[in-house]
Amino acid sequence: MKNKLLIILLFAVFQFGFSQESKYDEQLAKSLNADDYGMKQYVFCILKTGSNTTATPEERNNYFKGHMENIQRLAKEGKLAIAGPFMKNDKNYRGIFVFNVATVEEAKALVESDPAVVAKIFEYELTPWYCSAALMKVNEIHETIAKKGF
Repeated sequence: MKNKLLIILLFAVFQFGFSQESKYDEQLAKSLNADDYGMKQYVFCILKTGSNTTATPEERNNYFKGHMENIQRLAKEGKLAIAGPFMKNDKNYRGIFVFNVATVEEAKALVESDPAVVAKIFEYELTPWYCSAALMKVNEIHETIAKKGF
C-alpha cells in the first residue's frame, strides 16, 4: 500500500512539476530584447547627496522640477526603466535610476541631462546590471495604477 501511495504521489509531482505548458512569448521577449533567460543588461545608477549646499530653496525647487520632468521624458523615450527615491538613510543615498541602455557611457549622458545633477544637488555612481527584461513593463503598468502624477 505504501508503494502504491508513493507511486501515485511521485506521478502527481511529476505531472505538476514537469507537464506545465510554457508561457514563453517569443514576440514579447524579442520586443524587450530579452536573452534566453528573459534577462538583459541595464545600467544601475545610485543618486547621492551632491556638493551643492548653497542653492536657495527656490533654486532647489526649480532643480527638482527639472529633475522630475527629465525622469518623465526619459521614461517616455524608453531610456529609463525605473526611478525612485530612497527613504531617509545614513549613506546619503537619494534615489536610483535603472537605465535601459547597454553601456555606462550612454547612461552617463542620460544622467547628466538631469538639471539636479548638473547643479550638483545630486552626484551619481553607475554600474552595469543584469535583470529581467520585464522591468521595461513597469512604467506601462504603473500608469494603470497611479491615481495622481508628479
